[in-house]
Amino acid sequence: MASPRVLSGIQPTGDSFHLGNYLGAVRQWVALQETHDAFYFIADLHAITVNPSPAELRRRTRVSAAQLFGAGIDPERSTLFVQSHVREHSELAWILMCNTGMGEAARMTQFKDKSAKYGETSAGVGLFTYPILQAADILMYQADYVPVGGDQKQHLELTRDLAQRFNARYGETFNVPAPYILKEVEKIGDLQEPLAKMSKSSSSPQGIIEVMEEPGPLRKKIMRAVTDTGSEVVADPENKPGVTNLLRIQSVFTGTPIPELEARYAGLGYGAFKKDVAEVVIEALAPIRERTEKLLTNEAELDRLLAAGAARASAVARETMELVRDHIGFLPKP
Repeated sequence: MASPRVLSGIQPTGDSFHLGNYLGAVRQWVALQETHDAFYFIADLHAITVNPSPAELRRRTRVSAAQLFGAGIDPERSTLFVQSHVREHSELAWILMCNTGMGEAARMTQFKDKSAKYGETSAGVGLFTYPILQAADILMYQADYVPVGGDQKQHLELTRDLAQRFNARYGETFNVPAPYILKEVEKIGDLQEPLAKMSKSSSSPQGIIEVMEEPGPLRKKIMRAVTDTGSEVVADPENKPGVTNLLRIQSVFTGTPIPELEARYAGLGYGAFKKDVAEVVIEALAPIRERTEKLLTNEAELDRLLAAGAARASAVARETMELVRDHIGFLPKP
């Protein structure tokens, strides 16, 4: 019996994933490839909604792919590819746009939030149709499950609606995917503003732990992380958000429950605690950084791995699009 298929993607919006990306998604993708037929992609088509420079987009796409391989995505067990390498994504997105109501698209929270932040006149059409391209990404591969966090549930519901609508209008075409609820990871806060989520778009450089960070700067960031009044190492999200954030980070990497960590540091103060948190994070991220850097020094090998992933993905995409074109009534290509 075939393993259920799971699909997810990540945007190449930075030169490094941050700790929130890694713990909330990437580390769980690595685990999913053990039990699922995993398809993962670098969402470079989505990334151009913010108009990166061509050089920046190329560099970040390679860096993102190398980090996924470095984090443990196995090219023998998973299909990892670059979204724009499979041209069918754009074709299916257009077809789905023609089956999506304006009201449905306008209700998507991402468009509402970003257009409110930057002004509706400055928001591109790509941002408006972003969730429909996301639906095409998912339906193209007939995914059984899509890993989702709380902020993506609405987009998956749109995907399910579009699949069911298309199937009703044109005949059974798409598998209707179900959400795969990722294990809830405690919110990783900004090191300088621990009540705020660690985020590329809103955190300061000193507030973010990056996967590709060298040990020296990483250690300094954690040692300088905002803590709180007093010296007790105890979890108290309201009164001691900084210490609580560091306890969460140490707990998730070591597997040690927070109460055990509180007992370990009773009477020791913040210095010893922060030092240990830094060493735990450095030790966990070092192998990922080293594997990533090794791949980035061999672009030919990285590109070979991505080409192999694109070939596997394209084979599935071609099959899906042949079905879509036939069902919708397009003439077959002579």
